[in-house]
Amino acid sequence: MNVVMAIAIACTLAACASQPASVARPANEVAAPPPVPVQVYFYPLHDQSPEQQDRDRYECYQWARQQTGFDPSAPLLAPHQRVEVIPQPPPGHDTAAGAVTGAVIGSIVTAPHDSGKGAIIGAMAGAIAGAASDTERQQEAERIQAQYDRQAALRNASIEEKARNYRRAMAACLEGRGYSVR
Repeated sequence: MNVVMAIAIACTLAACASQPASVARPANEVAAPPPVPVQVYFYPLHDQSPEQQDRDRYECYQWARQQTGFDPSAPLLAPHQRVEVIPQPPPGHDTAAGAVTGAVIGSIVTAPHDSGKGAIIGAMAGAIAGAASDTERQQEAERIQAQYDRQAALRNASIEEKARNYRRAMAACLEGRGYSVR
């Protein structure tokens, strides 16, 4: 009866342990950066026909893409840039497991008349060790997430810069062919 009571107390203590919020995102939640609007409005200044406008727009698209290395029609997140997040035990798992393990070990290693006291002491020690493990796991997840966030910010800044350069190149090409560009 003492062992059962000790385990119940240990589980209750483990449930009281603080559980930090999870930071890592699953792979299906890692989204591509928002699409960069590459809108260039133009109209002919010299009565170019619709066919000529289509041809000029396509040729300027090819030229701007070649000059800047940016293709507004391409997907912005390559398969090798996607992140796979491997599931981990939920927060508090190690705390609960440590408390239960500590209670069992504490009750076994103490004298038979002190097994309840040993279970309680073991549960507390196990819960403390488990909470430390949970905290370390959460801190590692936060470090990894911060690294992913920095990489995403750099990638988005690079894409934005390329999109701006593409818009400028497209505008220059169209203006050179006799269009007003906005």
